[in-house]
Amino acid sequence: MKKLVVYYSLSGNTRAVAKRIAQSLRADLMEIRTVKTYPDDYDVLVGLGEKEVKSGYMPQIAPLTFDANLYDAIVLGTPVWWYTYAPAVKKFISTVKWKGKKVYPFATNGGELGHTPSDFRKALRGAEVSPVLSIRFRDGVQVTEEGEIREWVAAIQ
Repeated sequence: MKKLVVYYSLSGNTRAVAKRIAQSLRADLMEIRTVKTYPDDYDVLVGLGEKEVKSGYMPQIAPLTFDANLYDAIVLGTPVWWYTYAPAVKKFISTVKWKGKKVYPFATNGGELGHTPSDFRKALRGAEVSPVLSIRFRDGVQVTEEGEIREWVAAIQ
């Protein structure tokens, strides 16, 4: 089964986890990048993120290096933005035909997934969606045990 690990990362936390997962699975790895960069100022970013999520905004994303429609299994990584997946991930989701795919989502966060799991289930209609792996960070340091991630990866088929 062809596997793709695709992720969006703003701070680098999600990127680091996605790279380790792709290496473990011997899967292709693809980053979702927005065309327009986000501000560095944290307070401005938080306000903008809230506005984007609540309005349903989907930023323009850069051309993708792989066609996700050609994969049977997709590991999908996102940071949690206002209790759901990032707007860039929402845009990516809208570009793929999910029927018949197996999707294994993971979400990096500061302690709460919010409604990310139910939002994934709604958005990935037609796919078999596994429970979302929550990977917690505190001050940029991963606090979720690496063994928990390895166990989750081992269950991916």
